[in-house]
Amino acid sequence: MSRITADQAGGSNIVAFLDTIANSEGTEGKGDDGYNMIVSPGGFFTSYADHPRKLVQVRPGLQSTAAGRYQILERNFDVYKTQLKLPDFGPLSQDLIAIQMIKECRAIQLLQVGQFDEAVYRCSSRWASFPGNNDDQPEVALAVLHNYYLVNGGTISPPIVQAANG
Repeated sequence: MSRITADQAGGSNIVAFLDTIANSEGTEGKGDDGYNMIVSPGGFFTSYADHPRKLVQVRPGLQSTAAGRYQILERNFDVYKTQLKLPDFGPLSQDLIAIQMIKECRAIQLLQVGQFDEAVYRCSSRWASFPGNNDDQPEVALAVLHNYYLVNGGTISPPIVQAANG
């Protein structure tokens, strides 16, 4: 479960989306609920003082420095640490980075009004497990993400339909 509160995150839908990301990325429930996980098969790291900065051979042709609950790359952490004035790579810092990434995908407002499917597609460039990514990695089906989000307290609004001009 995310460590950030709904008030800090911008609403319960944002927290539910963070939990959905962790579930989709395969980090939820592992180690310190994924916050200390290195991309598989990298294991776990022991200090939140900094990103673990470990390059892992995921499979032939794919190496990654992804770490933490939201599988944040080393190079991205360095940028966000400065931008967000973060003290470390701890759970709250990771939650704040993930929220910033969602904002950069222009998906925060969508989540706040319950437009989950569109938010997932907008964030697919950030999380390889989301449908629509171009990372040649396994994707989690939108229906699975949808259900997980709802179980974790997210709300979904009906799609907005534009009225035809008559």
